[in-house]
Amino acid sequence: MSQPTQAADQRILVIIPTYNEAVNLPVILNRLFAAVPSAHVLVVDDGSPDGTGEIADKLAIEDGRIEVLHRTAKAGLGAAYVAGFRRGLAAGYDVLIEMDADGSHAPEQLPRLLAALAHADLVVGSRWVPGGQVRNWPKSREALSRGANIYTRMALGIDLHDATGGYRAYRREVLQAIDLDAIASHGYCFQIDLAWRAVRAGFRVSEVPITFADREHGESKMSGGIVREALFKVTEWGLVHRGEQLRGALRRGTGRS
Repeated sequence: MSQPTQAADQRILVIIPTYNEAVNLPVILNRLFAAVPSAHVLVVDDGSPDGTGEIADKLAIEDGRIEVLHRTAKAGLGAAYVAGFRRGLAAGYDVLIEMDADGSHAPEQLPRLLAALAHADLVVGSRWVPGGQVRNWPKSREALSRGANIYTRMALGIDLHDATGGYRAYRREVLQAIDLDAIASHGYCFQIDLAWRAVRAGFRVSEVPITFADREHGESKMSGGIVREALFKVTEWGLVHRGEQLRGALRRGTGRS
């Protein structure tokens, strides 16, 4: 891997997927630019019927740091981020950020993620490491998230406490090395998928504590289908991974290369 350089010297793109975030988007952008004035933003709007896309267009006219990518239909969080990654890589950005539009990812904590890139290739804002916390979540939602991450660590052998977390900073080299065409997962599963690929590719993945606050306006995009997809995919990946480990151990035991 290349030697780390300070993120402050690099071009930073914050990718914010939106669907019906007309109330939240202007607020989150103001907070973001107050926290990291040098950042640029790509709003990826999936044809929001509440006018989020039009609001984003107006904000982009007023501020050259904002760009808008319009998609014609709601195709899922994973597809929106992949489209954003492609746009950001093509434009030559060095650091690409995942951030929600609803305020659950506090922009004021972004400098913490960027600073951690001095010694990492992917930084995950973690709710489940010491110092991390969640606010305004029901106990059932917290138990689901904690359980999903424990299961992911056990199934994949991945040393991450918050593999489902969606507040992230990637060096461009990580996304260039990952086969974005092979990403077909969404939601929880999309985040696990990318972290898993980064680890398997040998990149340095770090976690920093964040405070995650549930949205105050709008509706959550979480669904039972997203949870079921994550459970199925992680189980499948885990079985394949354990199979690879077993075959490797058998080859070593018989002295075969």
